[in-house]
Amino acid sequence: MFTGMLHTHKLVVILFLLLYLVKTLLLLLNKKEGLASFTKMTRIPEMVISTLFLLTGGYLLFQMPEINRIMVIKIICVFASIPLAVIGFRKSNKVLASLAMLLIMASYGLAEMSKQPVKKEIATVPGGDEGKAAYDTYCASCHGADGKLMLAGAKDLSTSTMDYNSMLLLVSHGKNAMPAFSSVLSEEQIEKTVKYVETLRQ
Repeated sequence: MFTGMLHTHKLVVILFLLLYLVKTLLLLLNKKEGLASFTKMTRIPEMVISTLFLLTGGYLLFQMPEINRIMVIKIICVFASIPLAVIGFRKSNKVLASLAMLLIMASYGLAEMSKQPVKKEIATVPGGDEGKAAYDTYCASCHGADGKLMLAGAKDLSTSTMDYNSMLLLVSHGKNAMPAFSSVLSEEQIEKTVKYVETLRQ
């Protein structure tokens, strides 16, 4: 369900951006009749897109294992843009409408930035298992200590049938909500992490 919501959210965000980009351009180009016509024509779709934008975003937010600083700034940008856009378009205020559009675009950029894993200090674990240490640092927040948490679209690792090479590719390059860890883990660390993941299978 998480992956479906993630793809739906991406789609409605793109539609939302396009909708507001057209409206902002019409306002900036003084096309008042065109803006009025476009607004009237897209009133219902805009309500649906806006509602889906907030609902899917809220769902994804509550599925996140942690809310980082970038995500907080993104949320502030989204909620600040709403009243600015409403006032800007109602009063034909180009500055407020443009500022709202910039905030919406900034929130999209921040969302993309927040997907990138941040390099963390990998704590040592009893027995010196580097794979477990990397797993605990980067993976356990979504997959859980035993691999069964399934938060933020994470798969149940205890029942996974994925082979070793496929797991290496997945951990290195990511897929859907799972980020690519090749930017924060060495090839050797990824191999050790995947070997540890294999021990979680029942």
